[in-house]
Amino acid sequence: MAQINVYDGFFLLNPDAYSRNPDEVSGQLSKIVESLGGVVSVSRLWDERKLAYTVDNHRRGAYWMLYFRLSTDKMAELHRQIRLNSNVLRYMIQKLDPRLEDALIANALNSNAGAREEEPQNDEAAADVYDEDDDSEDDSEE
Repeated sequence: MAQINVYDGFFLLNPDAYSRNPDEVSGQLSKIVESLGGVVSVSRLWDERKLAYTVDNHRRGAYWMLYFRLSTDKMAELHRQIRLNSNVLRYMIQKLDPRLEDALIANALNSNAGAREEEPQNDEAAADVYDEDDDSEDDSEE
């Protein structure tokens, strides 16, 4: 009997196909896993970025993250089907350590898709400093 493991997969998706129909392109990955008897825990966009180098003549890519459970004897077929999918430019699948499984999946579920830390807005603080300090200094100097 084959063992069932938890895997995380990161997929670089064709940005043209993803921008035309994101639900279908990303849904294909979940369908492949489920067709092999796997269970998808998390499936979400990680980020859309400019690539460091062109991949199949693409300068940008959509990174998709997938956490799933699948039998070890189905992994070869999963790799074959992903390689045949024209919307996947590159991919990487790793087996998760069972001790980290819950924490990683919870983190993936709670984080915002494609969110980046934004720099704090200092416009209001700068306006307050200017209004209070600079006006009073100008009045006293005259």
